[in-house]
Amino acid sequence: MLPNYDVCAAKFDEYGLGLTPEMYRKFDIYADFLVEYNHNVNLTAITEPEQILIKHFIDSVLMLKYAEIPDNSAIIDVGTGAGFPSVPLKIYNDTLKITLLDSLNKRINFLQQLCEKLEIEAEFIHGRAEDFSKMPEYREKFDVSCARAVANMALLSELCIPFVKVGGMFVAMKGPNEDISLGNNAVSLLGGSVSRETNYQLEDEQRKIVIVNKISQTPTKYPRNSSQIKKKTL
Repeated sequence: MLPNYDVCAAKFDEYGLGLTPEMYRKFDIYADFLVEYNHNVNLTAITEPEQILIKHFIDSVLMLKYAEIPDNSAIIDVGTGAGFPSVPLKIYNDTLKITLLDSLNKRINFLQQLCEKLEIEAEFIHGRAEDFSKMPEYREKFDVSCARAVANMALLSELCIPFVKVGGMFVAMKGPNEDISLGNNAVSLLGGSVSRETNYQLEDEQRKIVIVNKISQTPTKYPRNSSQIKKKTL
């Protein structure tokens, strides 16, 4: 499904990333299964092999480069969809412990089958972030929470920061045009502080990664319930 190993390795190299034959083997399985499953369940609009390579796999793995995530980190991927960015991160660094959260059971079913095919370990959560981040077994238990989503920074922060332990980080993968400072009030209320924004080029598209450090505990009243969140952002 993917271009051959040499082509893919050269493309990874363009972005300052290495690619081993074993990583390539797993990414190829991932791409095949994604396209096959996408015929029945809408997971992605990106189905061309080279576009899957760049816009899903390389874009996901670039998080490790720009966020500098340590080995053995526990990561929760909020609204993971088809597994981006966390499953590519796990393929690239097998020491990471990933938890995949999505509100659609169809996606969770796909992810369970995918991880079985890839022979990688993951935890799967079918549910809403605002519900699970209130549970003691998940609240402030992760080194990293991440999201690759179109929601604004204030909304994403309320959904993601409560999962992060003090000293950890929330990583938001964003498009180029959002004014991240509009989320600063929410980030502060939730116990975070924006440490940096990194702009980068992905082929002909601009992308942005925002790093929020967790500097204090999230007040127990956050996150609010879904109706309150929809009604008014922090």
